[in-house]
Formats: sequence, structure tokens, C-alpha cells
Amino acid sequence: MAWSLAGPVHAEVDTLVRNARSLVEQGQARQAFDLLEPMEVSRAGDPDFDTVLGIAANETAQYTRAILALERVLSVQPDNARARAELGRALFAVGDTKAARTLLQETKAQGVPLEAAQTIDQFLQAIDRVEEAGRSSVKGYVEAGVGHDSNINSGPSQGNVAVPAFGGLVLTLNPSGVKTQAAYATLGGGLSGRYVIDPRWSLIGNASAAYRAHSGGNSQFDTSQIDLNAGASYRLERNEYSLVAQIGTFDVNNSRARKQTGLVGEWTHRFDGFRQFSAYLQLSRLHYPQQTLRDADRNVIGASYAHLFRSGLLAYAGLYFGQEKERASGVAHLGHKLTGMRGGVQLPLSESLAVFTTLGFENRRFGAADPLFLVTRRDRQTNLNLGLSWVPAKSWRVTPQLALTNTSSNIPVADFDKRSVFVTVRRDF
Repeated sequence: MAWSLAGPVHAEVDTLVRNARSLVEQGQARQAFDLLEPMEVSRAGDPDFDTVLGIAANETAQYTRAILALERVLSVQPDNARARAELGRALFAVGDTKAARTLLQETKAQGVPLEAAQTIDQFLQAIDRVEEAGRSSVKGYVEAGVGHDSNINSGPSQGNVAVPAFGGLVLTLNPSGVKTQAAYATLGGGLSGRYVIDPRWSLIGNASAAYRAHSGGNSQFDTSQIDLNAGASYRLERNEYSLVAQIGTFDVNNSRARKQTGLVGEWTHRFDGFRQFSAYLQLSRLHYPQQTLRDADRNVIGASYAHLFRSGLLAYAGLYFGQEKERASGVAHLGHKLTGMRGGVQLPLSESLAVFTTLGFENRRFGAADPLFLVTRRDRQTNLNLGLSWVPAKSWRVTPQLALTNTSSNIPVADFDKRSVFVTVRRDF
């Protein structure tokens, strides 16, 4: 918590407690806990000792130990605001959100320093998120955006390409296959729902759709996308397991370019309201109606970790790997193995404004030499996003962004870069 460790005076605070308190204030909670733990049996019941022990236990994620120590404090000092708030934090961490909410609200009502009240508010908001996730609900959104893309078709910069299979003959690409820039507008929306059967089992699902139109006579690059998924989730203590069936379509110029079906299994472990780890397995079947030789089975496994710091900073990172295995014979050059990583941070500047950045990298190694360029294709793609998130009013969000993409490939027609500047306005309901 973000206020002084000093609390109600209990006779004299001895050297042991002073030293441990100093260590906690210096961010060395582990050392403080190790200093106090051997003395717990003989010192249990001393509120000064138990308060510092409880705080150190909280800081080192030993929440059960914290609960025992802090309950001893409140049994003799029921008005100890720091002990009450720390106990609320520990109870929240072990999943007792009802008791945690009561304690934190009572502590705030007692009157605490401004920084402490703000910290308590963050815990209460985290409790709200946890409790809301456990109720049946339906949510939706609509959004619209405008922007400019330096490469709407992800094409190479050069229109002339030497083809080794033809003895190095230089061929001219169709203009539609060369880097093309244009302004664009987007429109999208979605619905998501959770139906709680009992405290452990829920049915879940969502649907989303998006459309993107381009200016300057570039309607042949207009795209639309629809994604649907439905399944079930099971919760056990701090763990949630889900299995979801997916189906999605992607159209270009009103013609079906890709259809995707599959299953996703996911495990999420919530350490507390501020930290969580997720692992997933995605099994998909890709079908390209106009290029059936590209049909493939895509299997990806990955994991990620997210951490919401008390300052409000949100950070996450993830790693994944997998394979797109071609279904047709004799086209191993179309399948590939992939490895990727992604991460990001979001920093609040005020209650309504935050700055964020995301970074992603994916390496793709294909299965055989390309029949035209006579080398085994390898792509390295990097994505960087920078943006602001502004909430001008409840349920409204405005997000200006800069997105940079670079794909370095040893196949000339697959080597490209693009830059997109855009702003999106979203309304949640």
C-alpha cells in the first residue's frame, strides 16, 4: 500500500520490528519476511510485529500467512486502517472477494491519505472485474475509423522481379500486386456473452464483423471479415479452462478469400486481480476457395503473462509457435513453421487518457524451395503499434494509432513494409 507503515503505537517498537519495517519501505519485503518469520511463534499477538509481518507476507505473495498475522492485529487493534486494508488485499488474492470488498470499503470510510485511498480504489476496481466476470452478461460494441495506409495490398515496392526459374528473366508484376497507398474507412461491431450455469460452468460465445473500404478507385482491395465462436468454460478456484469452436470468413472485393474453422482450448491462472498467466492451443483448418492448393491445417500453441501494476501500468508478453501444414501433395513450399512473440504496455496519464505500445515478431520457415525463385522461403515480420486511448465519456473510446509493419523475405514478392495512421471511435454497450 502507498502510505506510511506507521500505525497505532504499541508501547515501544523494538529494533527487530524497526529493521523489518525499514526493509519493507525500501522494497526488500523478502528480507523483511525472512527476518520476522523465525520469531512468529514467540511474537504472535504483538500488533506491531504482526502488522509488518502481514505486509511483508503480502508483498511476497504468501497470502495465507498474511491473513493469519493481520487477523491477529485486528483482534487487538480493530481500527488499524493499514492492517485492515492489507487484510482486504490478502483476502482478495485468495479469492474471497466479498470479505475483501467489505474490509477495503470500511478502511476507505475511516479516512486515509489520498494515495492510500487511490490504491484501495484500484483494488476495488479489480474486485469489480473479477465479480463481473462471474455473472451472466451480454456486451457489445460498435466502432468506426478512418486512416491512411502506405501499402493496402501488402505488395513489394518494386514492380520488376527477376525470376530464377526462367533463367533470371525480369518480369513486370501486375499493378495490383505492387505497393499501393490509399486512405480508408472502417466499420465494425460485435457481441459477446456469458451464461453462468453454476459457479463453475458457463457457456460463452461472441460474434464480430468488420468492413474496410479504400479510396481512390481501390475498391478491389476492400475487405470484410466475420468471426463467430461458441463454447464452454469451467472455473476452479483461480483457474479457468475453456474450449471454444471457431468459424471465420475473410472476403476481398466481395469475394470469399479464406474460410477458417477450428477449436481453441485455453487455461488461465489468475494469481490475483492484478496478475494472470494463460496458455492455449489452437487447431484450425484454412480453406481458400479460389486457391485450393493453399488449403492448410494451422496448429499453434502459446502462452502469455499479464501484470497490472499498482501505478496503473499494464504490461503483457507472450510467446507462441506452430505450423501451417499444406493439405495438398507436392506443394511443401506453401506450408511453414512459425515462431512468434508479442508484448505491450499501457500507461495511464490520467483517468481518461492512456498511452500504449505493442510489439510483435514472427519468424516463418517454409517447407521446400519455391518453384519460381528456387530458394526455401523465410519471412521475418515485425509489427509495432503506438497509440493513445482517450475516454471522453462513459462507454466511449477514441484511439489514434500509428502501425508499422515490416516483412523481410528472401522471396522478392513477399518482401514489403507498410505504415498506417488511423483513428478509431468505439462505443461499448
